[in-house]
Amino acid sequence: MDNLVIETPEQIPLEFPLAGIGSRFLALALDTGLQIIAWAILGGSAYAVGLRGLHQPVRGVWMTALIVFLLFLLQSGYFAIFEALWNGQTPGKRLMNLRVIEESGRPITVYEAVARNLLRIIDSIPVLYGVGIISALVSAKSKRLGDYVAGTVVVHEKAPVLDGGLRWETAASSHGARFDVSRLTPGEFQLVEAFLLRRKELAESVRRDAARKIVERLSPRLALTAEDAQDPEKLLETLALAYRARARYGSPASAARP
Repeated sequence: MDNLVIETPEQIPLEFPLAGIGSRFLALALDTGLQIIAWAILGGSAYAVGLRGLHQPVRGVWMTALIVFLLFLLQSGYFAIFEALWNGQTPGKRLMNLRVIEESGRPITVYEAVARNLLRIIDSIPVLYGVGIISALVSAKSKRLGDYVAGTVVVHEKAPVLDGGLRWETAASSHGARFDVSRLTPGEFQLVEAFLLRRKELAESVRRDAARKIVERLSPRLALTAEDAQDPEKLLETLALAYRARARYGSPASAARP
């Protein structure tokens, strides 16, 4: 699987597994299915409003116009709205563990969510996203035209598989529950786990310094105290375990089992 590798200021590489055509197409199929269900509901509502409008013409016209607008919004804004509100995910992407991010590894903005989906109509021609598939096949990062315009990529959001010999000292307890790990971005979580996976490869002084710098970076977002940061490495383990539990990843020990 191809990876997007980003070097962080802490000199720890972040690796994001790039999503291929297969997984992206399955996510699109799920989203299309949800759109069809919504279209059916709105279409039925429009039909019912039309029948009632026979007796109340003015009201029926306005209600029909509203439903037509909602149908248009569903068709044109579904992907942009979900990706903007769900930090780069639609229901289909979430089910397939995919996420849209910036090429820098940062979460996408509203502008990027809108920009990448404005080109969706071109990517979808002539049929079944022909232009988008060709673009992804020739791109080293599996990017469709919308991704080129917005500067985004689609990645797999999965917990890294840990070395079977690696065991974290921090127990999976309620201690991490007091940290609001929902405020961590996917890129920051990847940074924490990248460090925890590679720390034994670092010289002791570099390892301590890297852990301290990562904690300093996360401190404003999580409102960490000096007491919390006394043991930066153990704190990062606690945060990673809490984030995994929130994201339903499971514990590191279970991830190491075949």
